[in-house]
Amino acid sequence: MPIDGTLDYIELPGTDIPATKVFYKTVFGWSFTDYGPDYVAFEACGRDGGFNAEHKVLAGGGPLIVLYANDLDAMEAKVRAAGGEIISHQSFEGGRRFHFRDPNGNELAVWTKR
Repeated sequence: MPIDGTLDYIELPGTDIPATKVFYKTVFGWSFTDYGPDYVAFEACGRDGGFNAEHKVLAGGGPLIVLYANDLDAMEAKVRAAGGEIISHQSFEGGRRFHFRDPNGNELAVWTKR
């Protein structure tokens, strides 16, 4: 049984479910379970979540989900090749990262210690 406060599920807007599945499968290898035309659940390295077509990306943004990559440059190339839009790069003490928009307009980041 999870303890109180455990991150249990992440749900994001998913205005284009087919494009979303292709993007995240291609770039990160996530697997999916369809629950009708407007919702798809994902499993990603032991974390569960979903994309909901009924929700829209807010203009001001929302929580930032940050993923990890051992080879940040290779991951950025995969994101670009799959149609993701790179929107910024940052270097900081302890690592570096880039932010991107997925096919739905969600902003996520990928970081590395290197």
